[in-house]
Amino acid sequence: CGEGHWVLRWNEQGYSARGCDYGDIVIDLAKRNAEIRNQPIDRFETRSVYALDPLRDRADLIVCCEVLEHLTNPVDAIRHICRIADRYCILSVPNEPIWRLLNVARGKYLSDLGNTPGHLQHWSKAKFIDMVSRHMEIIAVRSPFPWTMVLCSPLR
Repeated sequence: CGEGHWVLRWNEQGYSARGCDYGDIVIDLAKRNAEIRNQPIDRFETRSVYALDPLRDRADLIVCCEVLEHLTNPVDAIRHICRIADRYCILSVPNEPIWRLLNVARGKYLSDLGNTPGHLQHWSKAKFIDMVSRHMEIIAVRSPFPWTMVLCSPLR
């Protein structure tokens, strides 16, 4: 959930949204943002995507944006997401190599050839769709520059 902006926005729109993230620092930020917007802080907790619990974390829609590229085992993460998604998932990742080329063009991370710190995985649009489609039914694909986003549903 990062700093919680989407979760807070969805809650303000009347949805019952909650979020988790791996790092305490970012969850503390999400909680501070919730306090500023007069929302409960208990909607946020520090947890790994690998620790998602089907009994506790089930939801009609699971959103996992800007996460999978940071993981050592994204396929295992997708399997965990499939177990908690009742209907839909939205997944997004940077579109490679465009992402890295853009970083180089703006003079960032040159010693790592444009690789953003913490990015362990690199997918083109086709490779990402191929990986996801082994575990989920792809419903729609969007490419807001420079990302790849998929709306999908877990295969049952």
